[in-house]
Amino acid sequence: MADAIISVVAERVAAVIEDQIRYEVNLVRGVEKEVLDLSDKLKTIRNVLGDAEKRGVNDRSVKSWLKKLEATAYEMDDILDEWNYSLLEYRMKDSAEQKVCCSFIPSSSCLRFKKVVVSRDTAKKIETVKSTVDQILKEKDDFNFLMSAPATYHVPESRRAQSTSSIEFEKVLGSDIHRNKNDIVNKLMLNGDSRTLCIVGMGGLGKTTLAQLVYSDTQVEGGFTRIWICVSDPFVVAEVARGIVESLTKEIIPPYINQLEMVLEKLRDCISGKKFLLVLDDVWTEDYSKWEPLRINLKYGAPGSKILVTTRNERVAKMMGTVDDDIYRPQQLNDEECWSLLRCVSLSGRSEKECGEFEEVGKKIASKCKGLPLAANVLGSLLQFKYSLKEWENVWKSEIWELEKAEVELFPHLVLSYNELSPVLRRCFSYCAVYSKDSQINAKSLIEQWMALGYLGSVGGNGGSELKGREYLNSLAMLSLFHDVERTCEHIVRCKMHDIVHDFALFLRKNDEAAEMRKRSCQVCDPIIVSRVQEYRSLCLDSTTPNLCDCLTSLKVLVCKRGLHLPSLLGMEKLIHLRWLSLSGTLFLNEDLKVICRLYFLQTLLLAQCYLKEIPTEIGNLVHLRHLDLSVNRELKELPKSMYSLVELQTLTLAFCCLEEIRGEIGNLIQLRNLDLSRNKFLKELPESICSLVELQTLIIEGCSQLNGLPEGIHRLVNLQHLFLGYISAGHHLPQGLGQLSGLYTLELREFQVGSVYNKLGLLKKLNRLSGQLNLVIHLRRSSDLEELAEDAGEAELTNKIHIQTLYITFEDEMDEKDQSSSSSPSSLSSLWVDVIDALEPYHKLRDFGIRGYGGSRLARWMSSPLHLIKQISLTDLSEVRSLPPMGKLPWLEALHVEQLKELKVVGHEFLGIETISGDALVVSFPKLKKLTFCACINWREWEDITEEEEQSPAISFMPCLVELTIDSCEELQRSYGDDKDGSTLRFISQNNPNLQLLL
Repeated sequence: MADAIISVVAERVAAVIEDQIRYEVNLVRGVEKEVLDLSDKLKTIRNVLGDAEKRGVNDRSVKSWLKKLEATAYEMDDILDEWNYSLLEYRMKDSAEQKVCCSFIPSSSCLRFKKVVVSRDTAKKIETVKSTVDQILKEKDDFNFLMSAPATYHVPESRRAQSTSSIEFEKVLGSDIHRNKNDIVNKLMLNGDSRTLCIVGMGGLGKTTLAQLVYSDTQVEGGFTRIWICVSDPFVVAEVARGIVESLTKEIIPPYINQLEMVLEKLRDCISGKKFLLVLDDVWTEDYSKWEPLRINLKYGAPGSKILVTTRNERVAKMMGTVDDDIYRPQQLNDEECWSLLRCVSLSGRSEKECGEFEEVGKKIASKCKGLPLAANVLGSLLQFKYSLKEWENVWKSEIWELEKAEVELFPHLVLSYNELSPVLRRCFSYCAVYSKDSQINAKSLIEQWMALGYLGSVGGNGGSELKGREYLNSLAMLSLFHDVERTCEHIVRCKMHDIVHDFALFLRKNDEAAEMRKRSCQVCDPIIVSRVQEYRSLCLDSTTPNLCDCLTSLKVLVCKRGLHLPSLLGMEKLIHLRWLSLSGTLFLNEDLKVICRLYFLQTLLLAQCYLKEIPTEIGNLVHLRHLDLSVNRELKELPKSMYSLVELQTLTLAFCCLEEIRGEIGNLIQLRNLDLSRNKFLKELPESICSLVELQTLIIEGCSQLNGLPEGIHRLVNLQHLFLGYISAGHHLPQGLGQLSGLYTLELREFQVGSVYNKLGLLKKLNRLSGQLNLVIHLRRSSDLEELAEDAGEAELTNKIHIQTLYITFEDEMDEKDQSSSSSPSSLSSLWVDVIDALEPYHKLRDFGIRGYGGSRLARWMSSPLHLIKQISLTDLSEVRSLPPMGKLPWLEALHVEQLKELKVVGHEFLGIETISGDALVVSFPKLKKLTFCACINWREWEDITEEEEQSPAISFMPCLVELTIDSCEELQRSYGDDKDGSTLRFISQNNPNLQLLL
């Protein structure tokens, strides 16, 4: 983990020397050589860090050496901060003098920067650090570390014992695991369907147990030739293939057969014609090239052969081609199930009376397991030899990571995942222990904190560090080190860390020596807080935290809890190393904000909901600021001009303020990527200069009720990806330039208004990256509008919008009868309606579709095409539709809602989508439909009978998954259903679906 900070320090040394040369400032004469020498030594140490960090997990002396190295690197980083701080102060002071000078003297006569010398304190600190590094280098040789390239790392072989298919059924608890087992078995038993299923989850969650249950099922045992292979790491194709052959033949392959092709040939011979189930337990590799030779040769098995994989890494499942519906994620046990498992292990053989004595404290211990079966097993075995209630209470009161048994038996399972991480990812992961248990982690804040601490390398202006942070967070989530992951637009927004994983992260950062040292050196602060600050460079300030004394000045991340009253920010000016500061929701004096404006290295400043009335001009001093949040300051009416000089700013949030205007100088913020101006109800227009922000990716202006539209030059925002508008005035008229933003992923309008005085559908033509939901509201004032729409609809090219998941189309038909009769015949008018809906065909993978107010006599053919993967359809207020298309052909349709089709009188036989019966092939009508609703179809009288041949044919299945059929306010049909019509389709469906809930 030390690798991350050492890399940053080495980079910063070079940058500081470069700045001195550029600005002709020599702050500390004669130390450049020592600094560069120090940088070289740190780089030398980096070459052994891969081996050192692997050994440091279990070797306390190595861990202590790494802590010393890390502390020294941080100390050097702080010195560089002081150096840069002095340089910044000098530049600002000199710049102010030049402005005065240049107002009287021609610019060519302005004085250049002078060479200056500051205190020797910095030089002395550098000498001290250099001496410590020399000692660390000397100690390094005593450990005989293995050398490795700084940018690479090696994953050691798994220390996990080989798993087998054997299982103790009495120790398998939890309704979820049995439900998953039954679901997997049902999929395995499908004939003629070869597929790969995956069980994914964190270590100790019960993935192998679930696989063992499936493997031992009687149906599986009778239906497959079964093979169990524990893969672990590394994934060697020849070894896996050898294991399969030996499992099938019960013979050891001779050692002289060691060529991969020879082993694969034996594999083909063994499985040829056999219907097999292959369980690959504990797969780690994401490398498709290693999996492909095995995959190709496994195809020689009989149709219906299956593969079941367990893994901690979701990327493995994707690499093996597993579809989302075939990925299983076991859920945690509840507290009662944890206690049952813990009791089974710890109190086995004891009397009921003894068991009763330990039950109360035992349940408290079980709650510490947080649903992890492995933890319940480990703690159960720990308690097995503790016979007194006092000993059990000690276990309950201890942190899990403090229990030797847990450290020896529980954490190694997590070390397997930890060893998969690169050094910088290990650092990012272990930092998450700074959050309290079970807290929801905001992904954006976490990434910014990693950035502030230097874990993501140098901060660039192109968003590279943030992108790297997202990749790191996604990698940790894929390895199941986070759970309850929430995503938006494929990015993680929030997540949590399991308590046991949190304990493991704490264990990795455990540093008793630092706490003892700080306890002796500071009599004011809590040693735990001081140790935490030294370890994480991060602190959450609450009412119990003491004043910011000198021992806390190394902070880089500071969070002040919401609701905290800060009578004064005096003392905060000492925190010159601070990069990330959150004062959101705290109370302090407005004038104290000037203190914060002296923290020149701030990258993130969060001042939401602080009741600010004005922002001081000194805000312009924060030249490295990248994220500024001033939202929910409801009395903030204007911004100082100096704020527009923050040229490194990438995120500016001003939602829920009372801004009356945005200055034209906003065009100076050339690196701005995210701008949130939402809920500024007095904001009337955006300056045209906002279109100069060519790096802008997100613009949020929803809830700006007086805003009269978007600037005409919006097409210049070539990098815009997300545009949130909500409702805007001026009739939702959008500038034509919007249609040129081909990189737009999100266009969030409550309604995309289409019509002669609104927008043309052709505006959407190039916006093929749009994702999520699209709501089209089409206004028709006269029949000529319908004619124009029929021509324009195809220009939208909705079939190219492959990321749109939900499409709702609403027709606001404002044509009166006189206009309709005078302009077109009813048949030609209906034809135009059909042309429109045919032209609005979406991409075939659309999930949710709804249409309202449609005036055509028939629906589009694509709405019943088996090529479409629609899951939900809603048909509402279709005034002229007389029949429903063959929707029974839709293979993935799960919910169909039909409402207010007043011309619908008969639901015909064609609705089921069954045309002919041929051969032995099974024909399924509505194969996935679960919910079917008919509402307010007031003239619907008949659901046409199925034929006798269809009723008796075993080759036809009608709505096999239907669980809810609702017919509401369809009086004509409900009356006819009351008659004795045994052959009716409705009666047949209700009788042949035993789980169906029929609501009339």
